[in-house]
Amino acid sequence: MGLAGATGRHSHRPAAWARPDGADGYREPSVSPTDERPDPPPILAVDVDGVISLFGFEQTPPATVGQFHLVDGMPHFISIGAGERLQRLAEHYELVWATGWEERANDHLPGILGLPLLPVLSFGPDARFGTAHWKLGPIGAYARGRALAWIDDSLSEECYRWAEARPEPTLLVPAESAIGIEEWHVEALIEWAGNGIARR
Repeated sequence: MGLAGATGRHSHRPAAWARPDGADGYREPSVSPTDERPDPPPILAVDVDGVISLFGFEQTPPATVGQFHLVDGMPHFISIGAGERLQRLAEHYELVWATGWEERANDHLPGILGLPLLPVLSFGPDARFGTAHWKLGPIGAYARGRALAWIDDSLSEECYRWAEARPEPTLLVPAESAIGIEEWHVEALIEWAGNGIARR
């Protein structure tokens, strides 16, 4: 008789489940929910300059696009739509700051964007404005073994070669520094995170 049909107190039970003291009573083993852990979400590495803090525009965009905020005494034009878009992406990704701002991102941006404090990658003296290849080592170390998407305005051929060589699913998302994160970025990232590619 299989376990599903064993109803009486004298039914056969696997020996490993028997009480060691031979006392009456039987309790079927519980199955821990950790036995079927869901896969961790993919990581989204988020640059700040050129993704959230816009620059390079010929004329200051209207207030419907962004607003100036002082960061350590320097004005930064912060995209109005960036906060809501990142909030939506946080439902599908683990967001990580991948920016030369490092800890300053958590010091200044959560209150503006409506985000919680995020993990911060440290780049030390390697940070160079206008390029992104110096981010590869820390990003790769943090995302080892996990699917990764990365949005940045300074992705280079070296970055794309690195992404192609990565054993885990990897998606690089280029942004324009004067526009930043756009709606189509969000739609593409959500689709990528949900279509199974990011979880293989």
